[in-house]
Parts: sequence; structure tokens; C-alpha cells
Amino acid sequence: MIQRKLPTKSPRFDFERDEMIALIRQRGIEDERLLKAMMLVDRREFVQAALLNRAYDDCALPIGHSQTISQPYTVAFMTEALEVKPGKKILEIGTGSGYQAALLSAMGARVYTIERNMDLLNGARKIFEHLKYNIVSKCGDGTIGWKEFAPYDGVIVTAGAPEAPQPLLDQLAEGGILVIPVGDKEIQSIQITRRLGEKFQTREAHGFKFVPLIGKIGWK
Repeated sequence: MIQRKLPTKSPRFDFERDEMIALIRQRGIEDERLLKAMMLVDRREFVQAALLNRAYDDCALPIGHSQTISQPYTVAFMTEALEVKPGKKILEIGTGSGYQAALLSAMGARVYTIERNMDLLNGARKIFEHLKYNIVSKCGDGTIGWKEFAPYDGVIVTAGAPEAPQPLLDQLAEGGILVIPVGDKEIQSIQITRRLGEKFQTREAHGFKFVPLIGKIGWK
């Protein structure tokens, strides 16, 4: 269960968050709006109570149901690749504890998010309500997207897939970007694909590891 009421703020946590941001910046993240959002959105809100002391570690942490909250650098890398601007419509596949969706919302995006595990989704919804984020969510199979609200300016997938699901590509707006880890179950590359008319332009960044994307067009 995610703990929503945090301990009293302390200089230690402020220092650790500053250190996290400094490391992310040192590794090449340049989007100042993203870095500001990562300062404002407290990662402690989204980790298990027993792991609060590790909230600013640059590593993935378990959130239950065999899922994780991604490493902060990985979150930053994928978010920067989306080229988020205020008012842009973003679809997230894999709500998890809600951290990624909260960051996108803090950056001014209109966020739609899908989670296949109802317990995780309910936990994330409580955090969204508590923090007053206006995020649209549903429980379902993210590999088929959310056609009702398409097209999207960006789609971000927070689990590793054997390939980029065609419905997610189809639901991109012109110039829209899909960011998704693709590979086997052990290691993936992050594919960054932009829609250009009926064609797609893709580049890759290697050496990432995610939990499997389960669904009709993912892992079974």
C-alpha cells in the first residue's frame, strides 16, 4: 500500500532530492521544465512506506504486484524524449504508482493513463486526488491504446514490449512521439518513434530493463 501522508519535511530529504536532480542533469537531461517538475513532484508520495528512505535513490523500487516505480534517470530520459509542452495530450501505458503521470501533469500535459492492475490503479487515483492532479485513468489492456481520446501528441509505455504495438503508433497525432522499451524480457532498448504522415521515424537508446508489458500485443 502506498503511503500518502509523508513524514515532516527535513533538510536530509531536500538534500537527497537536490542530489537526484544534479545526477540526472549530469547524465545529460537538459529540459529545465522537466527538472523543475521532478523537484516539485515528491517521489516519496509514490513509493511504499517501507522504502521512503530510498525514494531519491537513482534506481527502480518495487511497488507491489511484481511492478516497479522506474529509476529517476530513466523516467527523465523517457519524458524528455516525449518533448512535452503545456496542453499536449499524452497517453501513458502502465500507471503503476502514478509518478510518471504526475510528472507529465505537472509539466502541463493533458494526461490519460491505463493500468491493468486495479489495485495499483486505485492507489494511484488516491494519490492523484490527494495531490489534485487532473488525470484521466482506466483499468485495461494498454497494448491496444485508448482510441476514444486519440490522437495523442505523445504515448509513453512504462514496461518492456517485444515490439511497438501498432495501435499505439496508429493513435499518434501527426508529429506525435511514441516512447517505448522494446526487446526481450531481460533487457530492452528504448525506441523513440515520431509519426510523419503515414511513415514513422525511429531512433533507439540501449541498455534499459523494465518489467514486461502484458497484453494482447505484448507479453502473454
